[in-house]
Amino acid sequence: MSNSNIIDLCSDDEMGESNMKKCTREIEPGFDSASAPSVCPTPISRQFWKAGHYEEKQGQRCKAANPCGKNHMRIHPMFLHSNATSHKWAFGAMAELLDNAVDEIQNGATFVSIDKMSTPRYGTPALLIRDDGGGMDPDAIRRCMSFGFSDKKSKLTIGQYGNGFKTSSMRLGEDVIVFSRHLKSRSLTQSVGLLSYTFLRQVGYDKIVVPMVDYEFNSSARTFNPIIPHNEDKFSSNLTMLLHWSPYSTEEELLKQFDDLGDHGTKLVIYNLWLNDDGDMELDFDSDPEDICINGDKALSRKKRNQHVANLYQHSLRAYASILYRQLPQYFRIILCGRDVEHHNIASDLKYLQFIKYMPQIHGNKEVEIITAIGFLKEAHTHGFNIYHRNRLILPFWRVLRIGTNSTGRGVVGVLEPDYIQPTHNKQDFEKTSLFQKLEDRLKQMTVEYWNKHCTLIGYQQVKRGPSATSRQQEPPYSTTQNCEDQPSVLNSGSEYESSRAGLIKKRKDLLDPPVKLQHAKRHMGFCGTDDVQDISEQPENSVEDMMQGSQKILLMQENKKLRLRLLSLDQTVQELNLKVQQLKDELENVQQQNELRQTLLESYPLNKYEQHVC
Repeated sequence: MSNSNIIDLCSDDEMGESNMKKCTREIEPGFDSASAPSVCPTPISRQFWKAGHYEEKQGQRCKAANPCGKNHMRIHPMFLHSNATSHKWAFGAMAELLDNAVDEIQNGATFVSIDKMSTPRYGTPALLIRDDGGGMDPDAIRRCMSFGFSDKKSKLTIGQYGNGFKTSSMRLGEDVIVFSRHLKSRSLTQSVGLLSYTFLRQVGYDKIVVPMVDYEFNSSARTFNPIIPHNEDKFSSNLTMLLHWSPYSTEEELLKQFDDLGDHGTKLVIYNLWLNDDGDMELDFDSDPEDICINGDKALSRKKRNQHVANLYQHSLRAYASILYRQLPQYFRIILCGRDVEHHNIASDLKYLQFIKYMPQIHGNKEVEIITAIGFLKEAHTHGFNIYHRNRLILPFWRVLRIGTNSTGRGVVGVLEPDYIQPTHNKQDFEKTSLFQKLEDRLKQMTVEYWNKHCTLIGYQQVKRGPSATSRQQEPPYSTTQNCEDQPSVLNSGSEYESSRAGLIKKRKDLLDPPVKLQHAKRHMGFCGTDDVQDISEQPENSVEDMMQGSQKILLMQENKKLRLRLLSLDQTVQELNLKVQQLKDELENVQQQNELRQTLLESYPLNKYEQHVC
């Protein structure tokens, strides 16, 4: 990595023995930074939203890490905190770390594990995230620690900005140490990097310095030997900083963290976790041993027993992770506190489910097709749309309508994935472009249309909008729909729908038969009270032959709806199989080269002879 063409965040090229004297202070359990001498005297608040106050005493300035200076940009440590404030919600930051693991599915990842641990040096709680993806070589981990570098250009990946790791880790805690092992051809490397807000603030740097060391496996000696890019003094300088400011006090203890990574994977340890405004730890590890919660909701354990995921995801990581991805390969596991997270498909919970097609124009005349699953979720006492982007949930239960006194839209929930609009950097919202505004307007219209047609099915009374709506409101809500609760249908949007709806209202005005006769016909046919039934039952003459033909027509239409739903399911299966095939092809390309080295590694674990070979 040349420091002439990028922002240098690694200390390899800048830290010498003269600067090491500043780095010898250890953090003790319960350490009070206010009483400690420091180049920058302002103490670090343990509360995240107060930790960005970076004031200096008058006449005193933080000393630069490199007094001579170089002709490249520097990033002040305060940026680590201000950059992390894009995450207002701790689980939003956690989702970024899950995204990085899910993106590794294309590199062979089969799981990501999130758990609580106790730091060996301080005995304080820390967050442990581990996956068995491809890992990072020395160059890749430096790009990961830098800002704006991203190798994720595939449409299958979620990340794209090269900023998620920094914002998410610094939002959850003051410090993070990264362990990554990477196997490529016959080369096995492992790297350790430390991004520490505590270290930079206490030492007093005015730029971001990242201590980092690398090792390469020596197959003949069966040990990992240091990779020394410049000289041994600089390697020793980085290692000394790591051992002083990380939770691990010896090199042996540091390298032992790779034992559970196999021959590839990545592990993050986030420690010095942030506190909330009440002085309590922001993340709650104690209320539920199989979950991580947001601290402050004492009644959450009772809620979990009888509430829908829609009411839990803001406080329960298990609930949020269950809906975070629209679909995942069956072999991929999200493990939270030792137990698998069960995937939850929100669309499968909806009653009177329909699929509505929306075809906006983008880039001139190009049209894209967006299918929205919409229905009632009355049990959750919520409403809104779950909007995904590239398989990742961006807006959960986003309320496009404000429920007023007439209750229009109450209980209506939808699911869609409009990949043509771009999310914000924190992946908790979308950029407010004209395309997004048009989508919002269409979802409002969709909610009102669906509510007006189906609200009586779940016991709500339709709002009277004029004489034409009177006869429809007199229809009993459950008489014709008990047997078709989960029958899906596809509706067209736009002017055709409005004209057909207007035509049906006009027919009601012109009918000579009383509403009672129409109700008798509907009960006799025994089908859903949708547009399909209305087109048949509202004819002036209803002979037995016409009713039989109408019944056959409705049966065919319902069968068509089932086939459409089945087709969507098969498409999802095909996508998963194609992804698995690609992964198997990638594995086959390198399997012959890796077999010999993998056998050597199996014989060498655990690396009990490491102390004899490493200086």
